[in-house]
Amino acid sequence: MLARLRFPVERSRGRRYPETAHPYRNAFQRDRDRVVHARAFRRLEAKTQVFAPGLSDHFRNRLTHTIEVAQIARTVANVLGLDEDLTEALALAHDIGHPPFAHAGEEELNRQMERFGDRFDHNLHALRIVESFEQRYARFPGLNLTFEVREGIVKHSRDFGPGEFPEFDAYLPGLRPVLEAQLIDLADEVAYNTADLDDAFSAGMLSAEQVAECVPQYRAIHEAVETQYPGATERERFNEGLRQLIDGLVSGLIEGVVENARQSGAAGAEEVRECPRRIAAFTEEAAVTSRALKRFLHARVYSAPALGQGRRRSMAMIADLFRFFLDRPDRLPQPYSARTLAEPPHRVICDYIAGMTDAFCQRTFEQTVGPAGA
Repeated sequence: MLARLRFPVERSRGRRYPETAHPYRNAFQRDRDRVVHARAFRRLEAKTQVFAPGLSDHFRNRLTHTIEVAQIARTVANVLGLDEDLTEALALAHDIGHPPFAHAGEEELNRQMERFGDRFDHNLHALRIVESFEQRYARFPGLNLTFEVREGIVKHSRDFGPGEFPEFDAYLPGLRPVLEAQLIDLADEVAYNTADLDDAFSAGMLSAEQVAECVPQYRAIHEAVETQYPGATERERFNEGLRQLIDGLVSGLIEGVVENARQSGAAGAEEVRECPRRIAAFTEEAAVTSRALKRFLHARVYSAPALGQGRRRSMAMIADLFRFFLDRPDRLPQPYSARTLAEPPHRVICDYIAGMTDAFCQRTFEQTVGPAGA
């Protein structure tokens, strides 16, 4: 459909450190593979998405969520005729900068950093991971990803102007990212809205009827499923409705991108960058559904008392750990301890905590702040 807007791999701005071409993998395929083999990617398995794993073995974690985003994004890219390898690499990398304990961990780290006039941003942390923190290669620091993947990491969820974020000034501020990168945030939205419904249903926090009351597009799906599958179990009917909801949102994304591309008049990948607004967007119907899902999930799930206690506990744990290492930077492991001699300690401590899994954060807390470290 939109092959004219596909970003050509041969026109990549390349890598920071030049490398010899691989005999049978192009640059974006190599980027995808490097992300998959990164330690930061593997750690996503032990980082909470929304629901802590103690209640069920079936809840999404940050890694399984990432795989679902990659599946949706690659499907959309395939239908539209965009570069699937670039899209997949970006989808797989989009969450590697997230700290432990989901958004609660990010909020608390940012709160601690604000005390020093600084901030924590998971996109910036992801960029730092792929540019320097991962140490897998003898010839260069980081993963040495292509410019387009690094740009997509910092731009997939927002645009910014020159000087707005000095750390990102090398990544074409003021211009839109390539269309493949623009797909990621919306594929992410489809994935987490529907997955959180699924996990919350499994946790007994909501019913299909409650979703239908608040989300008009789902109401029509629910009524059809109830009519078509009267002998199915409640779980089976919910799964069928969820499957149709995902299909409707993905279809709405594809149709929205096609229509916006037509209206933009963009004839090539570079013209995508010059557009005054992003081409990737839902149709109006799908956008209304997505917003309704977000409102429902915030009211029924994210703010529920069942999640609030764990959220407060994890935020307090990160705050105490941060203060502990701020008072005792020598207790940081290497190379973090050595870094505090040349960098602001609060920055180093933030980097250390942000890289932790939930379980490692808990263990570190018990060995320092907790009884074992008393």
